Amino acid sequence: MCFDSLHCGRSGSGYERDGEMAEASPTARALLALELIQGSPGITADRIAVKLGVSDRAARRYVGILREAGIPIESLRGPYGGYRVGRGLRLAPLMFTAAEALGLVMAVLDGHHAADDPATPVGSALGKIMRALPDPVAAQAEAVRRTTAPAPDRAAARPDPQTTAALVQACSQHRRIRLAYRTEAGTEWLAEADPWAVVVRHGRWYLLCRSHAAGAQRAYRIDRIGRVEMLDATFTPPAGLDPVTTLEQHLAIGWDHEIEVIIHAPAEAAARCLPAAIGRLEPLDAATCRLVGSTSNPVWYAQQLALIPESYRIVSCPDLKDAARVLGQRLTAAAGTISRGRKGTGRAGR
Repeated sequence: MCFDSLHCGRSGSGYERDGEMAEASPTARALLALELIQGSPGITADRIAVKLGVSDRAARRYVGILREAGIPIESLRGPYGGYRVGRGLRLAPLMFTAAEALGLVMAVLDGHHAADDPATPVGSALGKIMRALPDPVAAQAEAVRRTTAPAPDRAAARPDPQTTAALVQACSQHRRIRLAYRTEAGTEWLAEADPWAVVVRHGRWYLLCRSHAAGAQRAYRIDRIGRVEMLDATFTPPAGLDPVTTLEQHLAIGWDHEIEVIIHAPAEAAARCLPAAIGRLEPLDAATCRLVGSTSNPVWYAQQLALIPESYRIVSCPDLKDAARVLGQRLTAAAGTISRGRKGTGRAGR
């Protein structure tokens, strides 16, 4: 639902403006009370009354209307008590402003390019939201949805929603799991793991975990996980775990080619030019740092190093040196012969 027509008169002291709330129906006031409860769990009747510009008794009456409609409004007594929306069999009404509705559609299009297809879970869910919006707001959102042409992310690999939900639940409950996994080469096997976190990185979903068979940290692509079984055993995740940083560091190690590069720039400056998963940067002094990592693709690694605007020296990995040499020759050939003293064309760079 969208209640911009009711919200447009909000002021710092409440919702009333030029008599709007005085003319609003009890149902409209009840829905505004619901939004206040959803936005501020624990809000009291007197605070709702102030926001709506009504009496405490009227505020409690609106809460009663919501409960009669089947919305599970819970109330807690005491100094820290108040109203909150509980868990019920029905989904409580969702209220969006025009900006929220458009922002949601744009976010879905940006992250999921099958949003137009009603046969997909995301397309079906977005369609339900669109049908619940008032016509003026829905028209804007539908225009964005139908006319926007997002370029597909070829690296994205979206996993099965049910598999992802099961993994997220196991992470939150600290429950050990047994999963069926398929490698890129097609090999399949079963593994038991302690799931630490689900991390989304550049359109790919990963399960960061501790593998019991390997006795070490692992990162599994969730789109390659076929089955998840929750086990009775529980675990304690690492203290102070930073899932994103841990995943980036994990993706930089364990590949075929060990890398060491000396970069003539401070570590902080080099970090701004390189993807975090390329390796670990170690400061050597105020003006120099060392990059330590690994790769299965020296050509790709050489291309990433070329992004560094300062000089650097490849210490190890002959294959990386060869790839850098070939890349340098290609760039030199692409530049062609530039005569000395030749003036620019005046065209702005891009």
